[in-house]
Amino acid sequence: MQRTRITTLFLDIGGVLLTNGWDRAARKQAASIFSLDLPELEERHHLTFDTYEVGKLTLDEYLGRTVFYEPRDFTREAFKEFMYGVTTAYQPMIDLVCQLKAKHGLKLAIVNNEGRELNEYRIRTFGIDKFVDFFISSCFVHFRKPDPDIWRIALDIALVKPEEVLYIDDRAMFVSVAEGLGINGLVHEGYETTRGKLAEWGLD
Repeated sequence: MQRTRITTLFLDIGGVLLTNGWDRAARKQAASIFSLDLPELEERHHLTFDTYEVGKLTLDEYLGRTVFYEPRDFTREAFKEFMYGVTTAYQPMIDLVCQLKAKHGLKLAIVNNEGRELNEYRIRTFGIDKFVDFFISSCFVHFRKPDPDIWRIALDIALVKPEEVLYIDDRAMFVSVAEGLGINGLVHEGYETTRGKLAEWGLD
């Protein structure tokens, strides 16, 4: 059976276009640099981060619960500067996506879990807003993956049918949930493998 032509890519940011943002490795590094109790930081993070990611807390409120609930010998600004600074780009993936958009006239939508301040910083700093058409971020729509509604909202905003979409994420479970809605899925494992899988969809 012939595949429906892909008109739209849904993309995660962390692990696909950029390194992960405020992940376990970054928190471990922060605990070392700022002399924090890592188990305490992790517990407080897991109790409150989901609320931050769905846009119901500011970054300052999140940090007030996880780091600055007691006096510290460093400032919030110094800590936030560290949080922002851990991100680097996967430039070959960004270049590939831009090339495919130009060649095939694709719509591009971000579907990601991220808190507002970190999300906006990463999007603007690395120029993702220059080539992406829609941002269906958890902090904007108040749903987070793996809630199926975040992909349903993305389909509505992009005005596309599920079979026209290829969703790229480095987390297999999220890809599986999207596939349950009829969206085509691609688990990102690295630049070369993803480029090869995209070519199988006629995107080369």
